[in-house]
Amino acid sequence: MTFELKKDDLRATARSLGGELISLRDGEGLEYIWQGDPAFWSGQNPILFPIVGALKDGRTDIGGKTYEMGRHGFARGMEFSPVEQGEDFVTLELRENEDTLAHYPFPFALRVTHRLLEDGFSTTLTVENTGTASMPFCIGGHTAIRCPLQAGERFEDYELLFEEPEHADSHLLSPEGIILHDGRRAMLNESTVLPLDYETFRELDTVIFSMLRSGTVSLLHRETGRGVCLDFHEFPMVAFWTKPEAPYLCLEPWQGCAAWDNESGRFEDKPFCESLEPGREKALTYDFHTV
Repeated sequence: MTFELKKDDLRATARSLGGELISLRDGEGLEYIWQGDPAFWSGQNPILFPIVGALKDGRTDIGGKTYEMGRHGFARGMEFSPVEQGEDFVTLELRENEDTLAHYPFPFALRVTHRLLEDGFSTTLTVENTGTASMPFCIGGHTAIRCPLQAGERFEDYELLFEEPEHADSHLLSPEGIILHDGRRAMLNESTVLPLDYETFRELDTVIFSMLRSGTVSLLHRETGRGVCLDFHEFPMVAFWTKPEAPYLCLEPWQGCAAWDNESGRFEDKPFCESLEPGREKALTYDFHTV
Protein backbone atom coordinates (compact mmCIF):
# COMPACT_ATOMS: atom_id res chain seq x y z
CA MET A 1 0.00 0.00 0.00
CA THR A 2 1.35 3.43 -0.94
CA PHE A 3 0.39 6.94 0.18
CA GLU A 4 0.83 10.05 -1.94
CA LEU A 5 1.66 13.33 -0.15
CA LYS A 6 1.78 16.84 -1.54
CA LYS A 7 2.56 20.32 -0.29
CA ASP A 8 2.90 23.23 -2.71
CA ASP A 9 5.30 21.95 -5.41
CA LEU A 10 6.64 19.02 -3.38
CA ARG A 11 5.44 15.46 -3.88
CA ALA A 12 6.28 12.38 -1.81
CA THR A 13 5.35 8.72 -1.57
CA ALA A 14 5.28 6.55 1.55
CA ARG A 15 4.51 2.84 1.76
CA SER A 16 3.16 0.46 4.36
CA LEU A 17 5.98 -2.07 3.91
CA GLY A 18 8.58 -0.92 6.38
CA GLY A 19 6.71 2.35 7.02
CA GLU A 20 9.14 4.12 4.66
CA LEU A 21 9.09 7.37 2.76
CA ILE A 22 10.35 6.17 -0.63
CA SER A 23 10.15 9.25 -2.84
CA LEU A 24 10.60 13.01 -2.55
CA ARG A 25 10.29 15.13 -5.71
CA ASP A 26 10.55 18.89 -6.05
CA GLY A 27 8.67 21.16 -8.42
CA GLU A 28 11.16 20.41 -11.20
CA GLY A 29 10.54 16.70 -10.81
CA LEU A 30 13.96 16.06 -9.28
CA GLU A 31 13.94 12.88 -7.17
CA TYR A 32 16.01 13.08 -3.98
CA ILE A 33 15.56 9.57 -2.54
CA TRP A 34 17.42 6.59 -4.02
CA GLN A 35 14.94 4.40 -5.88
CA GLY A 36 16.68 1.11 -5.13
CA ASP A 37 18.64 -1.16 -7.45
CA PRO A 38 19.63 -4.73 -6.49
CA ALA A 39 22.87 -4.24 -8.42
CA PHE A 40 23.93 -1.98 -5.53
CA TRP A 41 21.29 -2.04 -2.79
CA SER A 42 17.55 -2.59 -3.10
CA GLY A 43 16.79 -0.60 0.06
CA GLN A 44 15.70 3.04 0.13
CA ASN A 45 14.83 4.49 3.52
CA PRO A 46 14.46 1.73 6.15
CA ILE A 47 13.50 2.33 9.76
CA LEU A 48 15.91 0.67 12.19
CA PHE A 49 14.08 -0.85 15.18
CA PRO A 50 14.43 -2.23 17.82
CA ILE A 51 18.18 -2.35 17.19
CA VAL A 52 20.58 -0.32 15.09
CA GLY A 53 23.36 -2.25 13.39
CA ALA A 54 24.41 -5.80 14.23
CA LEU A 55 24.40 -7.83 17.43
CA LYS A 56 27.37 -9.93 18.51
CA ASP A 57 26.80 -13.31 16.87
CA GLY A 58 23.29 -12.08 16.10
CA ARG A 59 22.25 -12.53 19.74
CA THR A 60 21.43 -10.41 22.75
CA ASP A 61 20.47 -11.01 26.38
CA ILE A 62 17.07 -9.74 27.52
CA GLY A 63 16.03 -10.59 31.05
CA GLY A 64 18.51 -13.44 31.26
CA LYS A 65 17.30 -15.10 28.05
CA THR A 66 19.00 -15.14 24.65
CA TYR A 67 17.20 -13.68 21.66
CA GLU A 68 18.29 -13.54 18.02
CA MET A 69 17.80 -10.60 15.71
CA GLY A 70 19.13 -9.64 12.28
CA ARG A 71 21.00 -6.44 11.52
CA HIS A 72 18.93 -3.28 12.05
CA GLY A 73 16.03 -5.23 13.56
CA PHE A 74 12.74 -6.35 12.08
CA ALA A 75 10.66 -3.20 11.46
CA ARG A 76 12.04 -2.61 7.96
CA GLY A 77 10.60 -5.86 6.66
CA MET A 78 7.14 -5.63 8.22
CA GLU A 79 3.80 -4.20 7.17
CA PHE A 80 2.71 -1.05 8.98
CA SER A 81 -0.95 -0.05 9.29
CA PRO A 82 -2.20 3.44 8.37
CA VAL A 83 -3.40 5.38 11.40
CA GLU A 84 -3.99 8.87 10.04
CA GLN A 85 -3.44 10.66 6.74
CA GLY A 86 -3.76 14.22 5.49
CA GLU A 87 -2.76 15.89 2.27
CA ASP A 88 0.82 16.44 3.41
CA PHE A 89 1.39 13.70 6.02
CA VAL A 90 0.78 10.08 6.91
CA THR A 91 1.13 8.17 10.18
CA LEU A 92 1.83 4.44 10.01
CA GLU A 93 1.96 2.03 12.93
CA LEU A 94 3.58 -1.30 13.76
CA ARG A 95 2.61 -3.39 16.79
CA GLU A 96 4.00 -6.59 18.21
CA ASN A 97 2.93 -9.99 16.95
CA GLU A 98 3.98 -13.59 17.54
CA ASP A 99 7.00 -13.22 15.29
CA THR A 100 8.33 -10.02 16.90
CA LEU A 101 7.81 -11.43 20.39
CA ALA A 102 10.02 -14.39 19.51
CA HIS A 103 12.89 -11.98 18.86
CA TYR A 104 12.03 -9.05 21.13
CA PRO A 105 9.76 -9.98 24.07
CA PHE A 106 7.92 -6.69 24.48
CA PRO A 107 4.49 -5.39 23.48
CA PHE A 108 4.99 -2.04 21.73
CA ALA A 109 3.57 0.48 19.32
CA LEU A 110 5.92 2.07 16.78
CA ARG A 111 4.32 5.02 14.99
CA VAL A 112 6.04 6.73 12.09
CA THR A 113 4.84 10.09 10.81
CA HIS A 114 6.18 11.42 7.52
CA ARG A 115 5.25 15.06 6.93
CA LEU A 116 6.13 17.35 4.05
CA LEU A 117 7.72 20.69 4.95
CA GLU A 118 8.08 23.82 2.85
CA ASP A 119 11.41 22.52 1.55
CA GLY A 120 11.58 18.83 2.43
CA PHE A 121 10.14 16.39 4.94
CA SER A 122 10.22 15.40 8.59
CA THR A 123 10.04 11.89 10.03
CA THR A 124 8.89 11.41 13.62
CA LEU A 125 9.52 8.02 15.22
CA THR A 126 7.35 7.42 18.30
CA VAL A 127 7.89 4.31 20.42
CA GLU A 128 5.32 3.41 23.06
CA ASN A 129 5.69 0.72 25.72
CA THR A 130 2.28 -0.97 25.82
CA GLY A 131 3.46 -3.76 28.14
CA THR A 132 4.02 -4.13 31.88
CA ALA A 133 7.83 -4.27 32.05
CA SER A 134 10.56 -1.72 31.32
CA MET A 135 11.36 -1.86 27.59
CA PRO A 136 14.82 -1.11 26.16
CA PHE A 137 15.10 -0.17 22.49
CA CYS A 138 17.26 1.49 19.87
CA ILE A 139 15.98 3.26 16.77
CA GLY A 140 17.29 5.10 13.74
CA GLY A 141 16.83 6.35 10.21
CA HIS A 142 18.66 5.18 7.09
CA THR A 143 17.67 7.58 4.29
CA ALA A 144 19.43 6.99 0.98
CA ILE A 145 19.86 10.26 -0.94
CA ARG A 146 20.71 10.10 -4.63
CA CYS A 147 24.32 11.17 -5.05
CA PRO A 148 24.94 12.52 -7.57
CA LEU A 149 21.58 14.24 -8.02
CA GLN A 150 22.09 15.47 -11.57
CA ALA A 151 23.32 13.88 -14.78
CA GLY A 152 26.96 14.63 -15.52
CA GLU A 153 27.93 14.91 -11.85
CA ARG A 154 30.15 12.54 -9.85
CA PHE A 155 29.92 11.25 -6.30
CA GLU A 156 33.28 12.92 -5.65
CA ASP A 157 31.80 16.30 -6.60
CA TYR A 158 29.88 16.24 -3.30
CA GLU A 159 30.91 16.89 0.29
CA LEU A 160 29.44 16.78 3.77
CA LEU A 161 29.20 20.15 5.47
CA PHE A 162 28.70 20.15 9.25
CA GLU A 163 27.04 22.93 11.19
CA GLU A 164 29.99 23.41 13.56
CA PRO A 165 33.74 22.79 13.29
CA GLU A 166 34.28 19.20 14.43
CA HIS A 167 37.24 17.35 15.86
CA ALA A 168 35.84 13.88 15.33
CA ASP A 169 36.96 10.33 14.66
CA SER A 170 34.84 7.65 13.05
CA HIS A 171 34.14 4.49 14.99
CA LEU A 172 35.53 1.43 13.22
CA LEU A 173 33.65 -1.78 12.47
CA SER A 174 34.80 -5.38 12.34
CA PRO A 175 34.01 -7.40 9.19
CA GLU A 176 30.95 -8.67 11.10
CA GLY A 177 29.69 -5.13 11.68
CA ILE A 178 30.70 -4.91 15.34
CA ILE A 179 32.16 -1.64 16.68
CA LEU A 180 35.77 -1.96 17.84
CA HIS A 181 36.07 -0.25 21.22
CA ASP A 182 39.72 0.68 20.60
CA GLY A 183 39.35 1.43 16.90
CA ARG A 184 39.06 4.97 15.59
CA ARG A 185 39.96 6.78 12.40
CA ALA A 186 40.54 10.53 12.34
CA MET A 187 38.06 12.18 9.99
CA LEU A 188 37.60 15.83 11.00
CA ASN A 189 40.24 18.08 12.54
CA GLU A 190 38.42 21.25 13.64
CA SER A 191 36.80 21.25 10.21
CA THR A 192 33.26 21.59 8.93
CA VAL A 193 33.89 19.83 5.61
CA LEU A 194 34.28 16.12 4.85
CA PRO A 195 35.01 15.46 1.13
CA LEU A 196 33.43 12.34 -0.32
CA ASP A 197 35.17 9.53 -2.14
CA TYR A 198 34.40 5.84 -2.55
CA GLU A 199 37.78 4.80 -1.15
CA THR A 200 36.68 5.90 2.33
CA PHE A 201 33.74 3.50 2.19
CA ARG A 202 35.88 0.67 0.83
CA GLU A 203 38.05 1.03 3.92
CA LEU A 204 35.46 1.80 6.61
CA ASP A 205 32.14 0.50 5.22
CA THR A 206 30.32 3.06 7.40
CA VAL A 207 31.45 6.44 8.77
CA ILE A 208 30.04 6.69 12.31
CA PHE A 209 30.17 9.72 14.58
CA SER A 210 28.84 10.13 18.11
CA MET A 211 28.17 13.23 20.21
CA LEU A 212 29.08 15.83 17.61
CA ARG A 213 28.77 19.54 18.28
CA SER A 214 26.68 19.84 15.13
CA GLY A 215 22.98 19.12 14.90
CA THR A 216 22.85 19.40 11.11
CA VAL A 217 24.88 18.08 8.21
CA SER A 218 24.44 18.92 4.54
CA LEU A 219 25.21 16.79 1.50
CA LEU A 220 26.10 19.36 -1.15
CA HIS A 221 27.59 19.64 -4.62
CA ARG A 222 30.75 21.69 -4.12
CA GLU A 223 30.14 24.00 -7.09
CA THR A 224 26.37 24.34 -7.35
CA GLY A 225 25.57 24.09 -3.63
CA ARG A 226 22.59 21.83 -4.45
CA GLY A 227 21.74 18.96 -2.14
CA VAL A 228 20.02 18.24 1.16
CA CYS A 229 20.46 19.16 4.82
CA LEU A 230 19.74 16.63 7.58
CA ASP A 231 18.69 17.97 10.99
CA PHE A 232 19.55 15.19 13.48
CA HIS A 233 19.85 17.26 16.66
CA GLU A 234 17.58 14.90 18.66
CA PHE A 235 19.92 11.95 17.98
CA PRO A 236 23.31 11.28 19.65
CA MET A 237 24.86 9.57 16.62
CA VAL A 238 24.95 10.07 12.86
CA ALA A 239 26.33 7.70 10.26
CA PHE A 240 27.01 7.70 6.50
CA TRP A 241 27.03 4.65 4.27
CA THR A 242 27.21 3.68 0.63
CA LYS A 243 28.62 0.88 -1.46
CA PRO A 244 31.60 1.62 -3.69
CA GLU A 245 30.49 3.08 -7.02
CA ALA A 246 26.83 3.21 -5.90
CA PRO A 247 25.04 6.49 -6.76
CA TYR A 248 23.64 7.25 -3.31
CA LEU A 249 24.69 8.17 0.21
CA CYS A 250 22.72 7.14 3.28
CA LEU A 251 22.44 9.80 5.99
CA GLU A 252 21.51 8.03 9.21
CA PRO A 253 20.47 9.54 12.55
CA TRP A 254 20.88 6.91 15.28
CA GLN A 255 19.65 6.43 18.83
CA GLY A 256 21.79 3.39 19.56
CA CYS A 257 24.32 1.54 17.43
CA ALA A 258 25.83 -1.83 16.61
CA ALA A 259 27.20 -3.98 19.39
CA TRP A 260 30.65 -3.13 20.71
CA ASP A 261 33.21 -5.89 20.82
CA ASN A 262 33.63 -5.44 24.59
CA GLU A 263 30.01 -4.90 25.63
CA SER A 264 28.20 -7.16 28.11
CA GLY A 265 25.73 -8.53 25.58
CA ARG A 266 22.76 -7.37 27.63
CA PHE A 267 20.38 -5.30 25.54
CA GLU A 268 19.97 -2.57 28.13
CA ASP A 269 23.75 -2.04 28.25
CA LYS A 270 23.99 -1.11 24.55
CA PRO A 271 25.43 2.40 24.03
CA PHE A 272 22.71 5.06 23.68
CA CYS A 273 19.98 2.48 24.31
CA GLU A 274 16.71 4.04 25.51
CA SER A 275 14.40 2.49 28.10
CA LEU A 276 10.68 3.10 28.49
CA GLU A 277 8.60 2.37 31.55
CA PRO A 278 5.13 0.85 31.00
CA GLY A 279 2.70 3.31 29.45
CA ARG A 280 5.41 5.77 28.44
CA GLU A 281 6.47 6.83 24.96
CA LYS A 282 9.45 8.50 23.31
CA ALA A 283 9.33 10.56 20.12
CA LEU A 284 12.36 11.50 17.99
CA THR A 285 12.24 13.63 14.84
CA TYR A 286 14.69 14.21 12.02
CA ASP A 287 14.22 16.54 9.04
CA PHE A 288 15.56 16.63 5.50
CA HIS A 289 15.60 20.02 3.76
CA THR A 290 16.37 20.49 0.09
CA VAL A 291 19.06 23.06 -0.64
